[in-house]
Amino acid sequence: MGWSDWIRDGCEVEPSLYAADFRRLGEQIDALLGAGCRVFHFDCGDGHFVPPVTMGPVVLRSIAPSIHEAGGVIDCHLMVDDPVHHFEEFAASGADSVTFHVEAAPDPARVAEKARAHGLGVGIAFTPGTEPEGGAEAAIRAGADIVLCMSIHPGYSGQSFMPESFGRIETLAALVDAPIQVDGGVGEDNIAALRNAGASLFVAGNAVFSAADPTEAYTRLAAAAA
Repeated sequence: MGWSDWIRDGCEVEPSLYAADFRRLGEQIDALLGAGCRVFHFDCGDGHFVPPVTMGPVVLRSIAPSIHEAGGVIDCHLMVDDPVHHFEEFAASGADSVTFHVEAAPDPARVAEKARAHGLGVGIAFTPGTEPEGGAEAAIRAGADIVLCMSIHPGYSGQSFMPESFGRIETLAALVDAPIQVDGGVGEDNIAALRNAGASLFVAGNAVFSAADPTEAYTRLAAAAA
């Protein structure tokens, strides 16, 4: 199955690798693959659009072969000022999709076209400072495969979920046909409600990797979402 197959197939919990234990990154990915995970979330921050510099193509190249060999895909969230600049290298490094921010893309249709020219799936993200109507308009203009509604301010893992995100997702769901992804503070206590609000792709960082057994935590989240 490819990227488009996974995102349209019911709902998916996407472990956010930004929260993983980097001493054991390959081991944790292999364990999650063994538990049935097939969509991994990969955050790239440039130190400009968001304060921290996070992971980049060097890390992506080291993990992509094993994920792809197992039939999985890598969903890359580019928290960067100039997303187009990064598309070629991310595609060459094993990305299956790139999600860029409407706040960094005045012409989302042009940016999406550049991503697709490299064979990448396209997502549109928007921060809590952007109204869902603006995110929906950009996603429609870009013909986005997914729309990411941030439920925290992007940049740092471990932030608390913003409760107003439920209403933002409900508004977004009424405006777009594309699958809705939610990222930030997702856990067992809110994942079912997020599904009911209209989301179907759930990025989970600390809820997976801060657990004593990340694979067990992933399995519980997937069951709660379903």
